[in-house]
Amino acid sequence: MICGITELRKKEVINIRNGLRLGFVSDVEIDLCNARIVSIIIYGKLKFFGIFGRHQDIVIKWENVDVVGEDTILVNFFQQKEHHPKGIFSKIFSKKNNP
Repeated sequence: MICGITELRKKEVINIRNGLRLGFVSDVEIDLCNARIVSIIIYGKLKFFGIFGRHQDIVIKWENVDVVGEDTILVNFFQQKEHHPKGIFSKIFSKKNNP
């Protein structure tokens, strides 16, 4: 199967370790000396409609890509959990409950 970069961007990436849908390919890193793909990049999801930026991008090395299918890309990728700081309301309520 021959696939261009624009076609690659239409494919959804699924992690076979946990079945999570990671998103769609946003960008690729290419080694120009060897003419090969080094990694695929999935841009982080927007925080509150983009007002607060976005979550960290997901960079998956090409070695971790198992299958490139018609509509999806299956990857074997260990993703560290993102640290989400608690919001202001959770801090207020936790102080009331914990003197």
